Amino acid sequence: MTDNALSAFHFCPHCGSTCFAMVEGEPRARHCSSCGFTYYINPAAAVAALLFDAEGRLLLTRRAHEPAKGTWDLPGGFAEFDESLEIALCRELHEELGLRLPTEALTYFTSRPNRYPFGGLTVHTLDAVFRAQLPHDVQLAPHDDVDDFRFFPLSQIDLDSIGLESIRSILKQVLALK
Repeated sequence: MTDNALSAFHFCPHCGSTCFAMVEGEPRARHCSSCGFTYYINPAAAVAALLFDAEGRLLLTRRAHEPAKGTWDLPGGFAEFDESLEIALCRELHEELGLRLPTEALTYFTSRPNRYPFGGLTVHTLDAVFRAQLPHDVQLAPHDDVDDFRFFPLSQIDLDSIGLESIRSILKQVLALK
């Protein structure tokens, strides 16, 4: 696994030159000595939800795909171009669980930097986490990147069953607040 996604870039995306090299002292940048273009890689925006039912249990989803296939996770995913974080999360909740939640139902909780393994590269993300109370009559079904879900009392969440370190860190914070 390559820890810096820039290592996969061998040609300048502006002019196509092979004179596209890492910038000394700047691990997130490559510079083209042919055309002068400098490319900076910044974190990708990702979102996750802390969804609580009327009994105060937290919804966890089981990952259907790598990375960390088969482990528990929070529902969420990557933001698309021209989406706010709230709209991205509502879209992901609909795609993964069939849940239609208005953005007004979301309350910002925290954020975490993350290193997400994908395609042999490490994608640096910034995970924004929101909290919401689910309606009592909500109907959910696993779709897309989710193959199962379950509501857990906070006292029964096993952090070792959480596959992604950033999500584990977020849940440690949640558990410390209870």
